Amino acid sequence: MKKTAPHILNASTNLLGFCLVIITSLKISKFNHSSYLDEFTVGAILCLMMSCAFSFLAIRTNKEKLSDKLENIADILFFVALLCITLAVCIVSIDVV
Repeated sequence: MKKTAPHILNASTNLLGFCLVIITSLKISKFNHSSYLDEFTVGAILCLMMSCAFSFLAIRTNKEKLSDKLENIADILFFVALLCITLAVCIVSIDVV
């Protein structure tokens, strides 16, 4: 089975930085729908942080079954974070248009 934990860790950390930039820019610009964007962005941040932690633990553990479980959890959390980011982008797109 292919190990995806290093890829999840890399992508999660990159997207975590992206989400932190989004939340900072929302606070600076005082965007109209910031409450919804804040909620989705914070949800993405929390999921990405947990995804980073689980994928790191999956890489570091020596037990194969535990590594697979941690990797699956990291994968699911990463997908949920992607959904949150997608919803935030949709809200921004609707507001701009």
